[in-house]
Amino acid sequence: MATQLLIGRSKEAAILESRYRSLSAEFVAVYGRRRVGKTYLVREVFQDRLTFQHTGVANAGLRDQLDRFYASLLRHFDAAERWRPPQNWFEAFDLLISALENHANPGKKVVFLDELPWLDTRNSRFLSALEHFWNSWASARRDILLIVCGSAAAWMVKNLLHNKGGLHNRVTERIRLRPFTLAETDAFLKAKGGVYDPYQTVLLYMAFGGIPFYLEKIRTDQSILQNVNALCFHSDAPLRNEYDNLYRSLFDQADQHLKIVEALSTKKKGLDRAEIVRYTGISDGGSLTRLLQELEESHFIRKYKAFGKKQRDPLYQLVDLFSLFHHTFIKHTDPDDENFWLNAHQTPAYAAWSGYAYEMVCLLHLPQIKEALGIRGVQTSVSSWHNAEAQVDLVIDRKDQVIHLCEIKFSLAPFAISKAYSENLHRKVNAFREATGTRKAIFLTLISTYGLAPGPYAGLVQNDIRMEALFKEVE
Repeated sequence: MATQLLIGRSKEAAILESRYRSLSAEFVAVYGRRRVGKTYLVREVFQDRLTFQHTGVANAGLRDQLDRFYASLLRHFDAAERWRPPQNWFEAFDLLISALENHANPGKKVVFLDELPWLDTRNSRFLSALEHFWNSWASARRDILLIVCGSAAAWMVKNLLHNKGGLHNRVTERIRLRPFTLAETDAFLKAKGGVYDPYQTVLLYMAFGGIPFYLEKIRTDQSILQNVNALCFHSDAPLRNEYDNLYRSLFDQADQHLKIVEALSTKKKGLDRAEIVRYTGISDGGSLTRLLQELEESHFIRKYKAFGKKQRDPLYQLVDLFSLFHHTFIKHTDPDDENFWLNAHQTPAYAAWSGYAYEMVCLLHLPQIKEALGIRGVQTSVSSWHNAEAQVDLVIDRKDQVIHLCEIKFSLAPFAISKAYSENLHRKVNAFREATGTRKAIFLTLISTYGLAPGPYAGLVQNDIRMEALFKEVE
């Protein structure tokens, strides 16, 4: 993945370099969805400057974790051969301190602990030992850069970023690594030799999102349809079982998380808390709150409010595109149907999925949409709206007395507004104005693949945004 860093992670790389050059001890937390490239980022930035690195072991107990930590010490430090294996995490960090104090190389000593949540096994007191390592020794030095990574984003936020004990406010830099944007995805594919046009890149993004681990598997001598078919629908397809493995590697007792994601995959607008309880059978209470927070922190779902609704009545919506793709297609297919995706694009299920998935792509590129509208400097709020008469999936409410009602359309050609559709748009605008009582100007805004086709009803649309606008790099 040698192209990944230079294309999509230059900002994060610059942050890491600045912390390396600082004149004080630094404690950096890198977190984000699994497969998003956290480990690659750290290793690519520092390469041979890593003084010590260790990765936690999934589903291992305390003894195994300590043994693997000791093995890492042996690999990195010659003096470790004289030490006995640690019996607990306090002893393990004491050994690390001794090794670092005897490390002769000048400059910052970079300590990289990867998959930190896996090290924190039950009753291990790992967090207490990490706290003691930082507070009693590392923080007082100028030559220590401690970098910790974790895919279990909720654990990272709770135990490091929002820690109420000895690690409170100890993290000096947090880096939340997000999936690639369309612009970064396009650049990544081109660096691999791809010659895909924006439509094909969007189609790939709709299935996989901007996850570098998935994008790295793309063969640029094949079409996007061929790639998705080979990666997801062949009997030995590498991503066929990815969905279940993904969630179970992140969450203890992942069955509850999977129930919520499956329920959300069936409802385009999302579900409120009461609906989630009804669809999943999970009882309402603190456990459900924790499950939703963990999914939200890991970027699988988002919490949002409908236009005019109070924050205490939020909706939860699935925004992880690969999870949506799995529930719509992968889990329903026979592994013997090895050409499924090559034939699926003519089906009603494909049409329904592509419309929904393209809406999600647009929601993930709101800065680009605001840029295309020329309102980057205008304060806005973003929501959805629906009642018994109409539904708007994206409402952009501007402080300068304008509201954009966005129609999002995925098609193979410029979108033509028919007479029937124009009447539907008129009803939608009138229903919105009557239900909300707004006195702001309402701009109909079309966000489509190939733009608005000329016609007698094209004048209804005030803003016409094509998919190319979603590829713009926006700071």
